[in-house]
Amino acid sequence: MRLYGLKNCDTCRKAAKALEGAELIDIRADPMDEGLRAAAYEQFGDALLNTRSTTWRGLDEAERARPAMQLLADHPALMKRPLIVDDQGAMHLGWGKDVQAALLGK
Repeated sequence: MRLYGLKNCDTCRKAAKALEGAELIDIRADPMDEGLRAAAYEQFGDALLNTRSTTWRGLDEAERARPAMQLLADHPALMKRPLIVDDQGAMHLGWGKDVQAALLGK
C-alpha cells in the first residue's frame, strides 16, 4: 500500500501509522507520476485540490484559474492528503472515517 502525501503532514503520519507496512511517499521530494495524478483526478475531480491549504491561499487569482492538473504538477502540496493506493490499485482520498472503515474495517 502506498500513501502519497507530505512527510510533515500530521494526517499523513496518522494514516501511515495506522496502515502497517504502508509506504509514505513525500510528493515534494518524489513527485507523483503524471499517470497516477491523472487517474486520481479522474476519480476524485476537484476534490483532489485542497483549497483550504496555505499553498492555495498564497496563490493569486490568475494562478488559481489555471487547470487543476497544472496546479498539482507545479504545487504538489495543493493535493488533498493523503492519496492512498491499496494493494488492489483502488484509490482513497483523505483519512476520514469512510476511508478508515474501508481500509481498516472499522
